[in-house]
Amino acid sequence: MPQSHHCSRFAVAVACALLLAVAANPASAQITPPQSTPAPDQGPAVQLPDPDRDMDPGPAAPSPLLPGDAFGEQVTLPAHTIILLKGRSNWDAAFATLVDAFKSLDQYLAKAGIKPNGPFMTIYTQTDDTGFSFQAAAPIAKAPANPPKGDIAVGQAPSGKALKFVHRGSYDAMDSTYEAITNYLDDKQLDAKDLFIEEYTSDPVKSDPKNLVINVYVPVK
Repeated sequence: MPQSHHCSRFAVAVACALLLAVAANPASAQITPPQSTPAPDQGPAVQLPDPDRDMDPGPAAPSPLLPGDAFGEQVTLPAHTIILLKGRSNWDAAFATLVDAFKSLDQYLAKAGIKPNGPFMTIYTQTDDTGFSFQAAAPIAKAPANPPKGDIAVGQAPSGKALKFVHRGSYDAMDSTYEAITNYLDDKQLDAKDLFIEEYTSDPVKSDPKNLVINVYVPVK
């Protein structure tokens, strides 16, 4: 998550400052031999962090892609009707929030006797450092005769030109996938629209959360 990147940059800045200080004053780099006995009024020793225990491990890595998995494949998203539930979440609770939203959609569809016409998807409409706004959605063949009321509504999924990327593994490792996607867009000098879509080919409610398969669609201008 963003905190790990901040920590890494802070560590690099501190290391550079120490190197500059030593270069300016070599005497400051001399090592003082430890005293055999502590001073009588010395307080308890400060415990240094255990690198194996206290260092931030950084973001999780996604599972390797399989032959045939798309990564930057050009596709055209078709126009189709969706049942959607709007929401907002912080990043720490992202997956749990989405699963709850899909459970609500599942309950509505079962009660209304509507069969989904494809896998669940999340349409991210706004993101920032703290969280995101989204539409949890299920595609359907046609709008119901009696449209839902309240938080659940009928809408249209984004359509048009997009790039398709595949993610395998836990949702916690999505950061690494999106970092790779960002690098890909930068390398290709592509201009993406201000939204992106996750399509869950493995049911996010019922599947093992460590073995998700998610298609990420990035609409491009």
